[in-house]
Amino acid sequence: MADKRSIVVMGVSGAGKTTVGERLAAALGVEFADGDEFHPAANVAKMSAGVPLDDDDRWPWLDAVGAWLARHDGGVAGCSALKRVYRDRLRAAAPGVFFVDLEVPRAELERRLTTRSGHFMRVQMLDSQLAIRQPLGPGEAGITVDGCADIADLVHEVIAAVDRPEYRRAD
Repeated sequence: MADKRSIVVMGVSGAGKTTVGERLAAALGVEFADGDEFHPAANVAKMSAGVPLDDDDRWPWLDAVGAWLARHDGGVAGCSALKRVYRDRLRAAAPGVFFVDLEVPRAELERRLTTRSGHFMRVQMLDSQLAIRQPLGPGEAGITVDGCADIADLVHEVIAAVDRPEYRRAD
């Protein structure tokens, strides 16, 4: 990569943020942080009970993820970052962050969530995430990728995209 910049692998639960993020971080030789680790206990309890988070629940969590990104220039984090305003919050903490939006068909998301064990996110809450999900928009540095593609191919695609001139870090 031309220069280090933080990367957020984003998407709804079950999209593969942790899997892709860990592999991407390993390929780049940088640290990975799973955004789920930054949720306050109250958020985890709420989601474990099948109650979707609201914006007020998310702000402290996004601030914690943003603080990690600011301290780990060049690091990779997995974070749903479902709305543009959430991504704006992360960008405020870590200017120049690059987003990787994982798109996965609903049926595959449901399959992944029902076969995953030991996680607080329930398949019943998928609708709430899909309802608020906003794809990357104009002016947002990032790419949308097929979250069902081969992981090695995804990692290669992301590294190539981060190096493209239109995504070069300006700060």
